[in-house]
Amino acid sequence: MELKIAQIKELFHYTPMEGQQELIIRYQEDERSGVKNLVNHAEKKLKAWKREQNRIEGMKEYEKRYQEYELICGIDEVGRGPLAGPVVAGAVILPKDCDILYLNDSKQLSEKQREELYLQIQEKAVAVGLGCISAERIDEINILQATYEAMREAIRNLGMVPGLLLNDAVTIPGIEIPQIPIIKGDTKSISIAAASIVAKVTRDRMMVEYDSLYPMYGFASNKGYGAKVHQEALRQYGASPIHRRSFIQKIMESERK
Repeated sequence: MELKIAQIKELFHYTPMEGQQELIIRYQEDERSGVKNLVNHAEKKLKAWKREQNRIEGMKEYEKRYQEYELICGIDEVGRGPLAGPVVAGAVILPKDCDILYLNDSKQLSEKQREELYLQIQEKAVAVGLGCISAERIDEINILQATYEAMREAIRNLGMVPGLLLNDAVTIPGIEIPQIPIIKGDTKSISIAAASIVAKVTRDRMMVEYDSLYPMYGFASNKGYGAKVHQEALRQYGASPIHRRSFIQKIMESERK
């Protein structure tokens, strides 16, 4: 019995991407315009899905190159540049058969995409660790040393010892685990991209919480970065407890002149 177009639409909607090709073949000779539209749409989606699979395979280059290591950990940080809030590092060990699509540098993703990927990473990762260093500590030891400290903390919080670290651009001092620094690693390694996303989502959520405590600075929208409205609020209200004094000196000095 011939299915109605609405029924075929449901078939395409609920069939996983792996089964879409079979449906396309089954209905590609159907002369009904509604079915032709469904087939064309499915073909486009399938092509995009295959392109993404190929892109992700390309981002497994380093994981494959060093596959003799059982546990490969990606490391990245967010929050080196803001005027307020912590610097946060993520450490993620993905399974060797990782099937998470759309992993990328967190800055290249929308907030919705990051949140969706964050949940997938938490569900599928072998281990996830986070390191968070406060603004006060950043002022004490400088942002570079605070970044290293956050990364070391993230590694400790994995709950296991990785065999190899893939780092976004840096070599972390004080770590005995072998390390591979990769320039723009969050676009070249799925492990580093996953760490970038976990760190970004974690820090953004923290800044939203801080916004409820210090609403005058707009932390929910600017995440502590030096947006114009943020700088104006600094001049009007002064620094909050989470501002980095070493970062805001010039802004505060200009207000005093």
